Formats: sequence, structure tokens, C-alpha cells
Amino acid sequence: MGFTLIELLVALGIFLLVAGAAFTLLGSSQRRYQTESQVLTSFQEARLGLDQIVRDVNDAGYPPPSFAGTDPTKFAKTPFAWSPGYAGPPCQIGTGGGGSCDAPGDFDLIVETDPNPQDPNCAPGCQVQWIRYQLQRTTLMRGAVLKGGSNPDSSTTPQMAPFVQNVVNNASPAQIAQYQTFYPAMFPGGIPVPIFSYTCDSGGATLDCVAAVSGNSPVNIRDVIVTLIVAAPLTDATTGQPRLVQLTGRGRRVNPNQ
Repeated sequence: MGFTLIELLVALGIFLLVAGAAFTLLGSSQRRYQTESQVLTSFQEARLGLDQIVRDVNDAGYPPPSFAGTDPTKFAKTPFAWSPGYAGPPCQIGTGGGGSCDAPGDFDLIVETDPNPQDPNCAPGCQVQWIRYQLQRTTLMRGAVLKGGSNPDSSTTPQMAPFVQNVVNNASPAQIAQYQTFYPAMFPGGIPVPIFSYTCDSGGATLDCVAAVSGNSPVNIRDVIVTLIVAAPLTDATTGQPRLVQLTGRGRRVNPNQ
């Protein structure tokens, strides 16, 4: 017994509906997979970057002058170099704005250290390096250069390379308003969030390095609190919601100033 033309058309229509629904579901699943993969990749990149920054901060100021003789390239003059005016008196830090330092600043940090103290190729000690982290637009850059001269700013600038992508700590007011729609706890006060904030040794105490605190100079930095807010390149495939991750770490400089 055969099928009529109408029955064949009905069957074909049902098949097309089922196939269309299946392909729609497959496409949605693929887009969600891409979004989740981007979120995971962003998180992993940010986590690795945060860990590296914390390690560099922990090593800041090594070796101090008392450990390395008289060659200024073989010891750290200070745990954290500063700009402007590195050759002169230290600038004043003002987390969240204020102060006279460009670096250390909310989005700019220069660590002074020997990152390879056990390297047998340069015994009794390797040359100290300036290691810089600086936010440029939405990319946290990193650069390292052998210490030399009196201007860590100009020395490190040509060496800067992308380190962590899609960093949105310094987002515009419009972007922050959009992010807070989905992440109300982020960006307290609706303002940018510093990547770097500091505590300083002052008069036997450790205090936040703000413009009003005496002795809040780079040479007195004890802790660097690192906060990275990273956006996935793609929004959520279903809701259109931006996908953000926020990571926080603390590096503690353990080496003496002298």
C-alpha cells in the first residue's frame, strides 16, 4: 500500500520541523560552549597573571645593598622603583588618586629585584631587573629590563608586552553601569577599581598608602593588593550578559630596605 502525496508532504514537514529544532538546539549549545570556553580561558589567564605578579612582589627588594657589595646594578636600591624622579627623593603614593607617583600607582607598578638569584651563570649574583606592570587600555602589559641608569620609566617602556587581556578595572562610567546591572557588587561606588593598592610601613605600623599618611613612599611599601577584573571576549549566548571574573591576591615584600 503506497502513500499519498499529502501524506508524504505532511511527513516531510514534520521531519523538517524536528530537524530545524535539533539544529537550533545544536547551534545554541555550540554558542554556549564557546562562551564558557572564553570565560574559562580568561579566568585561567588572569589567575596565572595574578600569581606571577604576587611572586614578583614577594621577591621585591632582593638583594638589598648589604648583601651585594657596592655595584648598584647588583642590588636593589628600593623594593619598588618609582616615576617620576627615581634619582631623587621618593614620590608619594595616593591609592585611588592623589599623591605624586605615576608609578607605583593604581594601574602601574615597577618592581626592583633579582628574579634569578640561583642562576649559576652569573654568580655571585645576577644583575637586578626592573619588572613593570602597566594597564594600557584593556591590556595589562609586562616588561622586564636590566637595571641601569636613573629612569626605570623610560627603560622599561620599550620592553612592555601584552600579559593579561580584557582587563576592565578602568572601565568607563557607561561600561561600569552596564556591568553593575549584572554584577552589582563589582565596582563599588561606580568608579574604576585599582589593580594595585598598597600598605606602607609607617612609624612601626602598617597603614594604607594614601596621600594623607606620612611616609607613604615606594620605599616603605609592605603589601601590594592586586585586583584583576577580566571580561570574557564574548557575552553570554542566551542572555547577552557580559561575563566577568574578579580575582584578588596579596603580595608581601619580605626583603629589608637595606
